[in-house]
Amino acid sequence: MGRRAAFLAAAGATALLTAAGTMTAPATAAPTRALACGDGSYQAEAVQSGSNWTARRGGSTVYTGTDMRAAVQAAVNSLSAGRTSKERVVVRGSGSISAGSRISLPSYTVLDVCGTINVTGTGSGDQAPVYSRGTRDVEVQNLKLTGTPLYGIFMRNVQNVVLGQIDMRLSRGLGIRIDNRGDTSQWTRNVRIDNVYVSGASSHAVETYGVDGITIGTVTARNVGESGLLLNQTINANVTKVDAENAGTGTGYAAFRMANRNGRVGSGYPTNIRVGEVTARGGGRGVFCVSESGGAVINKVTLSNTGNNSVLIENCYNVNLAAQSGTINGGGELRLAARSDFPNNKDITIQNLTVTNSAIRESPCGENTTFRNITRVNSSQTIC
Repeated sequence: MGRRAAFLAAAGATALLTAAGTMTAPATAAPTRALACGDGSYQAEAVQSGSNWTARRGGSTVYTGTDMRAAVQAAVNSLSAGRTSKERVVVRGSGSISAGSRISLPSYTVLDVCGTINVTGTGSGDQAPVYSRGTRDVEVQNLKLTGTPLYGIFMRNVQNVVLGQIDMRLSRGLGIRIDNRGDTSQWTRNVRIDNVYVSGASSHAVETYGVDGITIGTVTARNVGESGLLLNQTINANVTKVDAENAGTGTGYAAFRMANRNGRVGSGYPTNIRVGEVTARGGGRGVFCVSESGGAVINKVTLSNTGNNSVLIENCYNVNLAAQSGTINGGGELRLAARSDFPNNKDITIQNLTVTNSAIRESPCGENTTFRNITRVNSSQTIC
C-alpha cells in the first residue's frame, strides 16, 4: 500500500471499529452520517459523576477517584498492549488538569473528549493536556480546552495523525504544535487537521516544524499573541482556509506565516504548499513568507487593517499570491523585501489584487518578479 493510501486508511479506521475492537476495511466504503461525540464503538471510557471519575475497559474498572487526568490516562493505558490497529477511548465529562501534566497517547489510540478540559496553574517544557511522541496512528476526534496550557496539543515525531474538531479558548500558551524536533533526521508525516478554533493563546494557534504531508481544513484564530497558522520547514501542505482576527497584534507575526525553509524540497522550491484562502482582520501581518521559504500558491486573500505589513515576502522563492483573487484594504503596505544574509526573492508573482488605502513596494528588486492585474485605489506603488 502506498503512503497516501495507508494514511487514508488509517484516518478512516475509527469508523470501522467492530464491537470486538478489530477493524475491517470494506472494498467500497459507503457514506455515513457524522457521529456525535461519544457515539460509535469504543474499547475504554472515562466517565464523570459529580466530582468522581470512573475509568472502565469493558466490564473492568481501572480507576476511580477525583482526578480527571488520572482517569483518562488509566482508560488509555487499559487498551490492548502491542496493538497494531486503533482502539478508542471516550471521555464523558468535564474537569481540570494541571498545566504541568499530560495525557499521553501511545500508537494506535483514538481519543474522543465529550466535555471540556480546563488547564490550570503553570508548568514547563513540552507539557500538554494531549501529548504524543514517537508514535503513529493517533487520532483526537473531539477536544475542547480552556485555561492556561503550555501547549493545548503537542505531538513530536509522529506519523498518521488525525485531529478532528478542536476548540481551544485559552488565556495563554500555544494551541497545537506538531513537529519533528526530537529527531530531526526523521520527518513527522501524514497529518490531518479538520477544523480548529483557537482564541486567547499567547503564542500561535497552530504551528508545525519538520512535517512532510499535512492537510488542514480551517484554522480560525481569534486574539492570539502570534500567528494563526505558522508552517516551519513543512512540505506537501494543503490548507483550505486560515481565518484570523487580531493575530499577532503589535508584532511581526501573521495570520499565515511560512518560515525556516518552509516548502523547500531538496534544494528547490516546486509548488507544494497550497492554501485556498487567507483572511486577516487587524493583528500584525496578513501573510508573511521569510527565511528561504516558498513553493507556495495562495489562491485568495482578504486582508484588512493589519497593523504591520498586509503582506511581507522576504527572501522567498516561487510564491504566487492571489492566484485567483484578493483584496487588501487599509493596514500596512504589501512589501517585497530582502535581508542580506539570504539570497534575494526569486520567482514571485503578485496578481489579481485590489489594493485600497495602502501601498505596494518592492525594495530591493527581486529576480523574476511579476505584478499582474493589480487595481489600486488611493494606493501608491513602487516596484522594479
